[in-house]
Amino acid sequence: MELEQLTEKAITLLKNLIETPSFSSEEEKTAILIEDWFKEFNIPYNRTKNNVWATNKYFDEKKPTLLLNSHHDTVKPNSAYTNDPFKAIVEEDKLYGLGSNDAGGCLVSLIATFTNFYEADNLIYNLVIVASAEEESSGKNGLNSMLPIIPKVDVAIVGEPTLMNLAIAEKGLVVFDAVVEGTPSHAAHPNENNAIYNTIDVLQWFKDYKFEKTSNVLGDVKMTVTQIKAGNQHNVVPAHVDLVIDVRVNDAYSNQEIANILDKESPCTKITARSLRLNSSSIATDHPLVKAGIALGRETYGSPTLSDQSVLSCQSLKLGPGDSTRSHSANEFIYLSEIKEGIDLYITLLNKVIVK
Repeated sequence: MELEQLTEKAITLLKNLIETPSFSSEEEKTAILIEDWFKEFNIPYNRTKNNVWATNKYFDEKKPTLLLNSHHDTVKPNSAYTNDPFKAIVEEDKLYGLGSNDAGGCLVSLIATFTNFYEADNLIYNLVIVASAEEESSGKNGLNSMLPIIPKVDVAIVGEPTLMNLAIAEKGLVVFDAVVEGTPSHAAHPNENNAIYNTIDVLQWFKDYKFEKTSNVLGDVKMTVTQIKAGNQHNVVPAHVDLVIDVRVNDAYSNQEIANILDKESPCTKITARSLRLNSSSIATDHPLVKAGIALGRETYGSPTLSDQSVLSCQSLKLGPGDSTRSHSANEFIYLSEIKEGIDLYITLLNKVIVK
């Protein structure tokens, strides 16, 4: 099929995905739309829960494997929408709709790219594509659940909106629950150990704390107190204050190291990591994918936002059409020209790397 036809079919698929609600863990109907694509192109595929995946026709276990991945779940639309979030609206070059930018444009572009290479018999790398579920919620039935099922992956391209620039590293995430304790009492009586007042110094500590190691690509670790909860009535001093701390981890630390540091140094009575599995990720600057992307005029950078890269143990590159600043915004959109450019650049990039 000509590239122009393939691109038009990808855009049609994206419109259908937009008009089919697919909140995290509720992606059954969009999974069917993706299955229909593979059926149309006579590509054998597999479905594991709401993850749809396939390998290239001439898959060879002796070759390394390149994963192409993006997700088909979405967040829920925010209250500021003025458009119908489930209607694919085209105005000139803009395609509006929930999930159009994050990450439907990337997903259909990667599906089209995989389809383009499916029957090639001269590839250096095997290809496996996973249209994954539960990315937005970091759910247990997303890409992480697929890694024991799909062939072993040696390197990956994760489709997220990057303006088709090369995100060669991505910060990891650890969310901590912390407790600041005090002495509970009646509000009318003196109390020199008020948990809420004790929290003032704790909050200042988190605001001022700097982790020693920085990263040339990802910069410093960023730690932010994002939630606070205490008390249940006006005349009672509570026994404790609960905090939630969001830590974006650079590639100079493992998540476990961050947890160890905060356990030792933070002034909280108790601090506990919810999970340590969402690690930072990166790809070497001399990897053929990166070198080919730079040769095509694409810029490299470190991404502060989390994606399914975080569950991969191999080198991975985040790359896709669309702009991350539009993600989760009201009246989300992607330019049709971005999808066309995305498919063209994905194919051109892979031609330089995986074709003999």
